[in-house]
Amino acid sequence: MTDHALLLVNLGSPASTEVADVRRYLNQFLMDPYVIDLPWPVRRLLVSLILLKRPAASAHAYASIWWPDGSPLVVLSKRLQAAMHGHWPHGPVALAMRYGEPSIETVLVELAGQGVKQVTLAPLYPQFADSTVTTVIEEALRVVRERKLDLRFAILRPFYDQPEYLDALVDSAKPYLDQDFDHLLLSYHGLPERHLHKLDPSGHCLKGSDCCRTAPPEVLATCYRAQCLRSAEAFAARMGLRPEQWSVSFQSRLGRAKWIEPYTETRLDELAKQGVKKLLVMCPAFVADCIETLEEIGDRGREQFIAAGGESLQLVPCLNDHPSWAAALRTLSERAPLML
Repeated sequence: MTDHALLLVNLGSPASTEVADVRRYLNQFLMDPYVIDLPWPVRRLLVSLILLKRPAASAHAYASIWWPDGSPLVVLSKRLQAAMHGHWPHGPVALAMRYGEPSIETVLVELAGQGVKQVTLAPLYPQFADSTVTTVIEEALRVVRERKLDLRFAILRPFYDQPEYLDALVDSAKPYLDQDFDHLLLSYHGLPERHLHKLDPSGHCLKGSDCCRTAPPEVLATCYRAQCLRSAEAFAARMGLRPEQWSVSFQSRLGRAKWIEPYTETRLDELAKQGVKKLLVMCPAFVADCIETLEEIGDRGREQFIAAGGESLQLVPCLNDHPSWAAALRTLSERAPLML
């Protein structure tokens, strides 16, 4: 059987570190209504203001972590794609980016042209958010509808609590946690709080600081913060970590809106002031290292932590193309339900 493709989808990257390419990428990313969920005129005005200065600063950040063969996120995603060829016997393994190239539209048209009839769509995000998972699914459905492609989808749902994913996370991180360290910080990508509240008609998300720990199944299904905490707790349990050995934070804020807390930059200062000298940081919201891990944590975060009194910050690599992750991804993808 060769007509059932696996399509891996990651966030994307600018084509280069040139300011014009970064501006083009940021415009596509930030104008997505699932990313900035404001009415189009307000979103257009806000993004236009952001694009006055941010592309130059972001271009500098990208340049600091760019690899000779391109964007780390794209290179690592291609390595995972190559690894998956040996794990997916049902058809081709393709790779697309939600923003930038190769686009979801380009890849789906190519797959349909090869005679593929079914696609397992695999958004590479362990936890659910409209700004990651929903936008990938909606873009794929738009392409099929508008291009009139004869494709059926199975969709990999968030796998934050799946044992295969958690075991792969342990396998990839264990060599770093076997070393001497004082504290492990699990730093997840942040989200504006309103993104959580609008998906929770029950109002559970507004019931206090422990609401995520007591979230009922219907809330947990779409609560990004609750899923992050479940992932962190399950990982810590598998690693045998004591409660005082680890904590959770959220990074990558943009704008002045209220984002979910605690903030990573705040935790870095707090941990240094509490006497933590050797800090490990993992970023489990990402499956591939990227600007948010390599530059934001590995460079700027390390500088901040040391300036606050710490001695060392070790960034634990993401899953990337680790063999355990490739094997886990096959199992998770083969369980993905077919859309009706």
